[in-house]
Amino acid sequence: MKFFVSCAKGLEYLLADELQALGAARATATIAGANAEGTLADAQRAVLWSRLASRVLWPLAAFDCADEQALYAGAATLPWHEHLREGDTLAVDAHVSGEAITHARFAAQRVKDAVVDGFRAQGLERPSVDVEAPDLRLNLSLRKGRATLSVDLGGGPLHRRGWRAEQREAPLKENLAAAVLLRGGWPALYADGGALLDPMCGSGTLLIEGALMAADVAPGLGRMPAGEEGAPLPARWTGFDAAAWAALVAEARARAQAGMATLRPVFHGSDLDSHSIAAAQANARAAGVAQAVAFEVRDIDALATPPQPCGLVVCNPPYDRRLAADGALYRRLGTALQRAVPTWRASLLCGDAELAQATGLRAAKKYQMFNGALECALIVCDPLRPPPREDAPRELSEGARMVANRLQRNLRKLKHWRGGEQVSCFRAYDADIPEYAAAIDVYAEDGGEQRTFLHVQEYAPPAEIPEADVRRRRGELLAAARETFAVPPERVALKTRERGKGGSKYGRFQQQGERFVVREHGARLWVNLFDYLDSGLFLDHRPLRRRMAREATGRRFLNLFCYTGVASVQAAVAGAASTTSVDLSPTYLQWCADNLALNGLGGASHQLVQGDALAWLEAERNRYDVIFCDPPTFSNSARADDFDVQREHVRLLRAACARLAQGGVLYFSNNFRRFRLDTEAVAQFAECEEISASTIPPDFERNARIHRAWRLTMA
Repeated sequence: MKFFVSCAKGLEYLLADELQALGAARATATIAGANAEGTLADAQRAVLWSRLASRVLWPLAAFDCADEQALYAGAATLPWHEHLREGDTLAVDAHVSGEAITHARFAAQRVKDAVVDGFRAQGLERPSVDVEAPDLRLNLSLRKGRATLSVDLGGGPLHRRGWRAEQREAPLKENLAAAVLLRGGWPALYADGGALLDPMCGSGTLLIEGALMAADVAPGLGRMPAGEEGAPLPARWTGFDAAAWAALVAEARARAQAGMATLRPVFHGSDLDSHSIAAAQANARAAGVAQAVAFEVRDIDALATPPQPCGLVVCNPPYDRRLAADGALYRRLGTALQRAVPTWRASLLCGDAELAQATGLRAAKKYQMFNGALECALIVCDPLRPPPREDAPRELSEGARMVANRLQRNLRKLKHWRGGEQVSCFRAYDADIPEYAAAIDVYAEDGGEQRTFLHVQEYAPPAEIPEADVRRRRGELLAAARETFAVPPERVALKTRERGKGGSKYGRFQQQGERFVVREHGARLWVNLFDYLDSGLFLDHRPLRRRMAREATGRRFLNLFCYTGVASVQAAVAGAASTTSVDLSPTYLQWCADNLALNGLGGASHQLVQGDALAWLEAERNRYDVIFCDPPTFSNSARADDFDVQREHVRLLRAACARLAQGGVLYFSNNFRRFRLDTEAVAQFAECEEISASTIPPDFERNARIHRAWRLTMA
């Protein structure tokens, strides 16, 4: 038979592997679960032994379901008296999607009606409803006009292990805790003599789950009555294989007895909250593992080193709406772990990628998981503090030394300007030596570890240059840059040109999901050097952004083709009365929202608009005092008409000028090298002054054509 096992999102592949290890003939991951194949006994084994499953659903019927009449008719065809005894209780859980039936509670009611009417038609006593502990729990899945009715073999959520006597705020579900442990390789580490440490243990979920896992205790045993006569909830379904279940339970009890007898006291938990420690101790007693787990009240900064030489750190630091996330707390956690257990492994469930990065730990692996509706980042570090590289620094080659000398010369030249303007992100090199054709931008982290990153973008080499020479020069350029700025390789984002069909193009980017904060003109900004062609901050527009921010104080600012919204943020920080940011990309608008939030900005005064900027402009009726328009050279997005800046710029500027308030100003810029402004057409509706020279900063003097800019006012 085919059956379905549900789980939290992010655990699907772990669950599929677990089901096959438990004996399922086949298991394949799908969204929030796994489709499995096997016998009823295999499904019952999953109920008893799965540490990751939320529910095990055994199908009774599947049928087309176009409306509520079809749902009732399909459910009514089943011989319900063969699944329930007279006087038994019933509950129905429903999950619906689509337009035919939109209310899950209504769908569950119609299935219940079909079951009750089936009993009445047989002249039998109808079942009553018990939503907490029914004799039979049914599950209805209605998707794309197809209904599936299944028995919930576990009778309820399987993450409940039966030992939770007390809980504190926002407890971690046991099956998610199991995933954190499995990703960290806990069972094998325990077998090798390792220990388990949770320095922010809360009510003890991770440690207790780890102890029961080490003792080989089946998760389902805790959900069963203590007496031999008692039957677990799933056994009340008449179709349940009672003999197979009894054999499974007997085997599980024997394994648990043996495992608990040999469980080593290698579990260490601490928390600053004494009430949480009391709850954790009560839970450990209820689970029968109190003798193996040591809990104590201790601040993370005073974390002690356990006596075991190796082990796994597991932790679920606070992060959600109920427990406010604190990046500084994550940093303290990372520092404490590297000090106390530098050679251990860690599996840390963090609120998001930014909080994971705030730990300062180098993750060997990263996973996406969901704690309910909250998306989390699980990082695995092995070891927590990697040993320092023992490689002796290599002597720079003649070419690399030449590049390094040029970089140092450029830094000396820019030093006075950078200090006076407080510039921390700048272009340090721009193909100064033709053979080493690349741009090198420096990004200094604001706060945190105050790290330095390099963004290296390679220019297309001439076709006659051998590929071997291209690779050699690239290596020499990188070696020179790393030495000059004392930057390790992992902090260098390299965008290389690759030759292929259609000419030279950039190769695939590193998908690291790593972003960090920089500062420009008093505004804090997120940048990402690794995942996209651009970083999220166009450095050449630095002077123009400052000019616009000063003019926007107390005024209404409009940012068209806003990208990551840097100009909007700086205008807002400078005191703009309002900002409106327009872009077609939801990714960039979210980036803009994150930048605003980073500076404590948001609300109705700072609007984000997803849409085609030109179409939106022509439909807009509000007026603005300062408008910034920096369109792409060309766009052929599926969500809007094709855009060509040379062809459309007059229409675009006319629409933008029409939105200027009295005394307002429009700044127009683009980086199309062959762009020609239609001065005659523009003169009909605006006064126009080219200001390109004054908007090119000193670090872009070698590339003065990086962009062109104009200032327009109403004629």
